[in-house]
Amino acid sequence: MPKISQSNDFQTVITTFEMTPGTCQDLLEALQDAYEHFISKQPGFIAAGLHVNDAQTRIANYSQWQRREDFQAMLRTDEMRKRNRDIAVLSKSFEPVMYEVAHSYD
Repeated sequence: MPKISQSNDFQTVITTFEMTPGTCQDLLEALQDAYEHFISKQPGFIAAGLHVNDAQTRIANYSQWQRREDFQAMLRTDEMRKRNRDIAVLSKSFEPVMYEVAHSYD
């Protein structure tokens, strides 16, 4: 389970996907499959969550990694490069951005 805290030294990646309502379920299934069968098994992976907006036009993905290099290495694998090409077909756009926790509130 993701943990949001200023005291951790994890790398947080938030990726937003834009799609049509007609492709939302297909994209969500592709992302779920990627996490279940590949991403979650990569070195440095901690946790992730997928969120869908009410209109089914956006998916937000929150993932945590031990190190920035772990996330980057996962992206460079042949497996993830293929999956990202498939994901690109299902979405209008997607952009992963790495963040550090500035503040958290419980």
